[in-house]
Amino acid sequence: MDLEQADKQFVWHPYTQMKDWMQRDNKIIVGGDGFYLIDSRGNRYLDGCASMWCNVWGHTRKEIIDSIIKQARRLQHSTLFGLGNQPATELAETLLKMAKQMDHVFYSDNGSTAVEIALKMAVQYWRNKGNTRKNRFLSLENAYHGDTIGAMSVGYVPSYFRHYKPILRLSKKIPPPKSATLLDSHGHIDQEYLDKLDKIFSRYSATCCAMVMESGAQIAGGVNVYPRGFQKNISELCDKYSMLLIVDEIATGFGRLGNMVEYSAQRSNPDIVCFGKALTGGYSPLAATLCRNEIYSTFLSDYSENKHFYHGHTYTGHPIGCSVAMANIRLYRRENLLRSIRSNSIYLRKRLKVIQASSVVGRVVHKGLLGAIDLVNKKEKKPIELLDDHGKKIRSNYYMTQEALKMGVFIRGLGNTLLVIPPLAIGKSDFKFLLDIICELTKKIEGMV
Repeated sequence: MDLEQADKQFVWHPYTQMKDWMQRDNKIIVGGDGFYLIDSRGNRYLDGCASMWCNVWGHTRKEIIDSIIKQARRLQHSTLFGLGNQPATELAETLLKMAKQMDHVFYSDNGSTAVEIALKMAVQYWRNKGNTRKNRFLSLENAYHGDTIGAMSVGYVPSYFRHYKPILRLSKKIPPPKSATLLDSHGHIDQEYLDKLDKIFSRYSATCCAMVMESGAQIAGGVNVYPRGFQKNISELCDKYSMLLIVDEIATGFGRLGNMVEYSAQRSNPDIVCFGKALTGGYSPLAATLCRNEIYSTFLSDYSENKHFYHGHTYTGHPIGCSVAMANIRLYRRENLLRSIRSNSIYLRKRLKVIQASSVVGRVVHKGLLGAIDLVNKKEKKPIELLDDHGKKIRSNYYMTQEALKMGVFIRGLGNTLLVIPPLAIGKSDFKFLLDIICELTKKIEGMV
């Protein structure tokens, strides 16, 4: 059995209707070369979605591969249950120098678990202080924080998670402000909206332990770049009404929106912060939940009081993952990656302005190296969800992926939204190629509507 057949028979893919997958020309990736993926037939595809938004340096960066080999030869894994290890200790110190106002690091292996840890910290913080009423959460509508039980509860996207609603404890939801867009990059928040926020925080202050939000922008639940000042407003309301602020920088930190630490750029003061994805440059599973000393100190007590934090994973503080993260951060500094990201962001903005002129493009959103292009039938004023491909109906997100693969690029849409989330260190020529393909896709879709 060849790889393509074995994949269809044995592998269950994430967020995928497998009935449709069985009918598709599935690609099996067997190698990487720079920013390109190589399939089992030798075809090359530019990794246009940064391998689910985490890849920074491409797939063969020598410094990171060397760090994996060196650490694997020295120490592959050692538990943090009762022991420490050198890479986890060194990375914690490095992260805390980078993430101002944070004092302690708790490790996990992916974004969802980093959020679960943050939620448990927040609930137990208040219980350790003797307040058992504050055990609910506030979060934004259309937020996405991961696929574990707690993460789904605060990041409830109905189209994703309605089947699991009976086992969730949903947070209290706040409508997000209207997104900043390409045409209005700073956005706007009116006083009526701010007054509404104040009332919501006041109403739930006695029972909500924390506000949870993606930092700088919402992505997976629907792209929404916050208007200037919004996250700062939320931070101030948390202080006013004695709620903790948890910010999720898993997809938005480490330069994706143009800043290494997005909450600082947003002038917000979180109590707990989650990092993941680009933390290791896309080379190893690792996530981290950081907190202030004020949170950590409430867990310190006599053992008999049972206030310590009951959470841990087999691979918490995995030495290879932490070693990779250190190599990744060194490269950020050495290569001055943020400067390159900001340069590419200016180029992306120029190209998006051209794309927005298309007859099938509606709202366009941009910040840093994040772009979102809504495909819209402007005559009918409806999202383009289905396309007529030579008499056969095909979902627009399927079409975008399949056609881009034919042209040598891998991208993955979000419903009728075409996402631009390239590897953060992508070079000018590869980035131009990616955006040229996106332009070509919109032209093809114009002829199908």
